[in-house]
Amino acid sequence: MTQCTDEAVLQMLPLVSAQRREQALSFRHTFGRFCCLKSWLMLKEMIGEVGEFEYNENGKPFLSANLFFSISHCKAGIAVIADEQPVGIDIESIREAKEDLMERTMNAEERRGMDDRKFIRLWTQKEAIVKAQGTGIMSFEQLQAILPTQEWKLQTVEKENYIYSIAYK
Repeated sequence: MTQCTDEAVLQMLPLVSAQRREQALSFRHTFGRFCCLKSWLMLKEMIGEVGEFEYNENGKPFLSANLFFSISHCKAGIAVIADEQPVGIDIESIREAKEDLMERTMNAEERRGMDDRKFIRLWTQKEAIVKAQGTGIMSFEQLQAILPTQEWKLQTVEKENYIYSIAYK
């Protein structure tokens, strides 16, 4: 994300709500500020005016009972999705997966034949599901138990140096 600069952050600040400005400025680094602001502007471009966020009991933001959205970012990009049904998205850069993280987040069946790409693919699918559920990650054990189910449809895309997954009904 070559456009991730302090100057870009300063240009975006007046374009967002006071709530989003405050949230963006709470990040210590330019990257976090940039992603916070850019994702909000992407959401605004998708759905029109974006009001104040409210949060469910698990901390998942929402705008209204009839509009669901999900935001994710990594070093390679930002992903935003909105729908009238619960939806979740996760994007991750393709990188070396740490063995201890694989063991804590993937069950034994998933770890068979595990490589970096398979790990990132499964990680984004699991993360998209918990975002769509509105729970977020509560524990690593929770992630081990999440497998693609009939409740959630998954779409996973691998592009350049990242993978993203969408979970939807």
